[in-house]
Amino acid sequence: QAQLVESGGGSEQAGGSLRLSCVVPGDIFIRGCMGWFRQVPGNEREGVAAVYTGAGSTYYSSSVKGRFTISQDNTRKMIYLQMNSLKPEDTAMYYCAAAAGSRCLSGGGPLSRQSYNLWGQGTQVTVSS
Repeated sequence: QAQLVESGGGSEQAGGSLRLSCVVPGDIFIRGCMGWFRQVPGNEREGVAAVYTGAGSTYYSSSVKGRFTISQDNTRKMIYLQMNSLKPEDTAMYYCAAAAGSRCLSGGGPLSRQSYNLWGQGTQVTVSS
């Protein structure tokens, strides 16, 4: 069951920018990892960016490093993904994910789907050439 809420997806031309937002509803706040994943039909869901909210450490996949920036607000209830220099291959459904604690830093790491137990329903990003 989805417990996070994403917003900000849409259509953009290559080279443009979009900003995604994710909110943790209710009284929950995340002291742990929060991340952004994306998935296209037929492919695995891949991690693109994550933040360890306690230390503010950030992690990026090689495909988005230098173009995307993950950030958090000081309530630990919202994260953002600023996506610049968009490419058609960035087209995907983008999902927000969260996991309490530091276990997300071990095992597969903060960009691994298996490190998360809270998910949103996704927001579509479409980049045209």
